[in-house]
Amino acid sequence: MTPLDPAFLALPLAHRGYHDIGIGIPENSRAAFGAAIRAGYGIELDVQLTADHRALVFHDYHLDRLTPAVGPVRGRTTAELSQIPLSGGAETIPTLAEILTLVGGRTPLLIEIKDQDGEMKRDVGPLERAVAADLAGYQGPVAVMSFNPNAVDIFAAAAPGVPRGLTTCAYQPHDWPHLPEEVFIHLREVPDFDRLGVTFVSHRATDLARPRIADLKAKGAHVLCWTVRSPQEEAVARKIADNITFEGYPAVVPQP
Repeated sequence: MTPLDPAFLALPLAHRGYHDIGIGIPENSRAAFGAAIRAGYGIELDVQLTADHRALVFHDYHLDRLTPAVGPVRGRTTAELSQIPLSGGAETIPTLAEILTLVGGRTPLLIEIKDQDGEMKRDVGPLERAVAADLAGYQGPVAVMSFNPNAVDIFAAAAPGVPRGLTTCAYQPHDWPHLPEEVFIHLREVPDFDRLGVTFVSHRATDLARPRIADLKAKGAHVLCWTVRSPQEEAVARKIADNITFEGYPAVVPQP
């Protein structure tokens, strides 16, 4: 197990960067990550897989919500995707390699690998290995997580020295309409934590009172949370969580 860098417990993590579509800073954009660094925040971002097996910084599986294009991200090459503008801004979709160069170790970087299997099962691997390849030689605080335990397992084999964790939640059926019931019942209590050798979870902020989270914390796991959207929500979350992932307001950076 590789422990989290202490910076992940000190600096609030800007969810998909410090974004604000109202002033032309889309989520998961170079501008959003630059704004987070200038404000003194850490960064959380998402990666998806391109048709030519590169790691792309993008949250959704489809292009429709965040760009003027349509269709699945996995259906296009990196070169094609690099020409597609992000809605509400003046730039295109970045690759993970680009963002690693931009951040350059200046702030903690939490990377969520989006599940590529569709049912949180074992049909994964190319994205995990692409992320590991991009991180080879990266200097700076970085950690990787995923909802899919199998993705974390494969990433661990490809990059054993990178801290890793699980993204977790209550797995309510209405939030996961395409996930088989037996899968979300299994994942709800984070049964793979010890098997995977992970050191943290990033749990949904509204479900932090779950007994399993208290159990993990008592055993020494770090508890991060997502996504806090107000100072009031932050105050509640910090009663349990070691740190927050936030958006929509200026979180206070603790002074040393």
